Amino acid sequence: MEIEIAAVGGYEEVGRQMTAVRMDDDIVVFDMGLNLSKVLIHDGVETEGMHSLDLIDMGAIPDDRIMSELDGEVRAIVPTHGHLDHIGAIPKLAHRYDAPVVATPFTIELVKDELSWESKFDTNNDLVKMKAGGTMPIGDSGEIEMEFVNVTHSTIDAINPVLHTPEGAVVYGLDKRIDHNPVLGDPIDMERFREIGREGEGVVAYVEDCTNANRKGRTPSESVAREQLKDAVYSMEDYDGGILATTFASHVSRVTSLVEFARDIGREPVLLGRSMEKYSGIAERLDLAFDEQVDMYGHGREIDTQFSRIMDEGKENYFPIVTGHQGEPRAMLTRMGRGETSFEIDEGDKVIFSAGVIPEPTNEGQRYQSEQLLRMQGARIYDDIHVSGHLRQEGHYEMLDALQPQHVIPAHQDLKGLSGYVELASSQGYKQGRDLHIADNGTIIPITE
Repeated sequence: MEIEIAAVGGYEEVGRQMTAVRMDDDIVVFDMGLNLSKVLIHDGVETEGMHSLDLIDMGAIPDDRIMSELDGEVRAIVPTHGHLDHIGAIPKLAHRYDAPVVATPFTIELVKDELSWESKFDTNNDLVKMKAGGTMPIGDSGEIEMEFVNVTHSTIDAINPVLHTPEGAVVYGLDKRIDHNPVLGDPIDMERFREIGREGEGVVAYVEDCTNANRKGRTPSESVAREQLKDAVYSMEDYDGGILATTFASHVSRVTSLVEFARDIGREPVLLGRSMEKYSGIAERLDLAFDEQVDMYGHGREIDTQFSRIMDEGKENYFPIVTGHQGEPRAMLTRMGRGETSFEIDEGDKVIFSAGVIPEPTNEGQRYQSEQLLRMQGARIYDDIHVSGHLRQEGHYEMLDALQPQHVIPAHQDLKGLSGYVELASSQGYKQGRDLHIADNGTIIPITE
């Protein structure tokens, strides 16, 4: 069987992920993502009504015109999880392919939400839910099967898809960390990865997320961040002013912890912001999070009403959990810092950033500006109470040891960011140009003949 892998997007940066695997006449596409920073640098841009070609020219979504060079039929579009850099281009590109979008239940609901905002293209692809541990045939030959292996990440219901072929397995390894004690959901299924590495012909190719490949050591569990967060929030129990927090809206586990600790210190948690309501609302409807009902508001007038209520009834009674962890210009926390809401930040008020800065210049600049605006109003900043959702070097070593892949393809970083992974893989016997493939966007890598 002839296998080749097309590095469509996300191989020169963090963002706009898209990879295609061709196995003879059958093709599976993994991820169709957005590079949000390429949109945010253009003031007032609304992507919903934009043409895909314009977004490709901006560098915001993958340039999938390379797909015409693959001689086969796309059988499935498979987003690994619900982050925008993995699903954000589906409304712009999926309609070009006569193939279903196959993902876990939480991710499918997020895809539906993205499609509901699209105004330029009609996307009629079937949306198929498959849970971690599930399998489905690919194509008509009966020789290819796709399996979802459960992984842990900074959002829930994430998987790594595996294509089982007569030549061996192709493992698509974006995005994950090795977490044996997650706050929500099941631990990463390392036992299954080790089995895949030993089965049949083994692993013929492994595409890996290298976001943290230059960081030494091992990525801590989400339970570590939970304990750090608990310690910080409990230390504020006697403070009688404003306390608020921000984190990734998609990080439902972190939001769940914030909600619990807010109640523990006698404050009512309130989720504010469109993406906060979207992710947490879907998780609540699917019974994936929250033991008790949580108030959440995503629309302008509703949010303004809640800010007024909080000020009228006393900031000491509430714990707003808001969007804006990267300093995004239109997010709630940024608006609060600019004084555009009725929530008044007073000297000594506490602001918790339970999120690291995504290592990209636009984010770094916006986050710095947001923090400075808050400090100018007297806020005390509790920064970087967070653990990453991505593997560090020892996690990468564990995955290579488990899978023993014949070919390795690092992704999800620029050349500088890939360097730590290249060094690790080289130390394990892989060689660039032979079985370690450094790809640019638009590269097609032959795996078998």
